[in-house]
Amino acid sequence: MHPAGSIFLAVAPNGARKTKSDHPRLPLSAAELADCAAACREGGACMIHLHVRDAAGRHSLDIDAYREATRAIRSAVGDSLVIQVTSEAVGTYTPGEQMSMVRGLKPEAVSIAVRELFSGQAPEQEVASFLTWAHAAGIVMQFILYDAADVRSYLGLRRRGVIPSGRHWVLLVLGRYTGGVSRFEDLLPMYLAWTAEPGLSAGIPWSICAFGQREVECAAAAVTLGGHVRIGFENNMSLPDGRVARDNAELISCFAGVARTLGYGLATADDMRRLFA
Repeated sequence: MHPAGSIFLAVAPNGARKTKSDHPRLPLSAAELADCAAACREGGACMIHLHVRDAAGRHSLDIDAYREATRAIRSAVGDSLVIQVTSEAVGTYTPGEQMSMVRGLKPEAVSIAVRELFSGQAPEQEVASFLTWAHAAGIVMQFILYDAADVRSYLGLRRRGVIPSGRHWVLLVLGRYTGGVSRFEDLLPMYLAWTAEPGLSAGIPWSICAFGQREVECAAAAVTLGGHVRIGFENNMSLPDGRVARDNAELISCFAGVARTLGYGLATADDMRRLFA
């Protein structure tokens, strides 16, 4: 679903695990994230998917670190980017801690992996209450789905009313468990599962992210099926021709050019906010 023929282009600039040894321009500090956000906004992004680190460079869900990064980004770009924080566990945080972070921070948007939140470590009713609260609070949730089984789990949770309808979207992660290089074929079983129940999936936007050099190729294919796109160093650092990108903004600009060539416009942050209002 593309609002007014436009796609949501998000940047995922760092992720939970990569370091400066992977790329010297991987943004980690609040100031670096703000500079990255401004450059990617100019390249066509309307959202930044935000990870923060602790003093030792490790993945963190620290509320103060998120607030510091958010202030820096807002100072650099105002409201021209939606800031989506991650709640990713990375084998460290429990569902209770993930939900506590969201309750304490009250971000504009957050991503949550269905298989993490519904791992059985927290009672389903507790998770359902949290999702109802977040929906009422106006927080835009993005549910991360790693394979067709995750898609079916999401649809089942929707069918039972555990996940409220509206004000959310999903992210289909291509090739997370297939060797680190995504292919368009990775999308097909997930897309078929997604479209199998149009009564639940219709009207819910979906996006993809992909690993490795074929990231842009996968993204271009997804938009032709009605999807949106997340691009960035979290998943890939290579341009389609194999060269290492100078920075996240070069990856964003590369895909933005492909999207325009295909006839798609790029949505703004306000377009996204209106869709999820």
